[in-house]
Amino acid sequence: MDFIKLEKVHNGKYLKNYELTYLNKAGKEKKFELVSRKEITCKEELGLRPSGVSIVAYKQDKLLLLKEFRMSINKSIFNLCAGMLEKGETIEECITRELYEETGLTVSKFISILPPSFAAVGFSDTTTYAAFVEVEGEIEDHSSDNEEIQAGLYTREEVMELMETEEFSSRSQIAAYFFVQGFKPV
Repeated sequence: MDFIKLEKVHNGKYLKNYELTYLNKAGKEKKFELVSRKEITCKEELGLRPSGVSIVAYKQDKLLLLKEFRMSINKSIFNLCAGMLEKGETIEECITRELYEETGLTVSKFISILPPSFAAVGFSDTTTYAAFVEVEGEIEDHSSDNEEIQAGLYTREEVMELMETEEFSSRSQIAAYFFVQGFKPV
């Protein structure tokens, strides 16, 4: 694929829409729509700046999952604690802040923070970190009025049942599957 041009077609408060033009392998022009959280001025900037984090959190032998209303699908699904990096914030600060805002829990141990990966490569250049942490404290709601989140800590058996009866985001479903299989990073 040969890149021809990038054009911003909409500038929303949180999302920017771009149209990319390529020549496909048959030499025909192909348009591709892209959504980004970042301002992009050239193709070299695509996917360069991580925008957030997904947090896989454990407390003893339980996995933290959020039942969260998502406007894009007009219903609640199980999800991981996650959020956007604020300007000047380190990834550890973001993890700590988002975890507290969404659950009231605090980080007791950073287990691992993976390098940024693409969150929705089919339509966005958004990259996020995946973080594995141990947490402490009690669940409390500190979320904004624009969020509807019910945080819970679940045993392997409870997660197995949820996976059979409830809907999940793909990232939380993968974390839940590995948790049920006995995976817990140390």
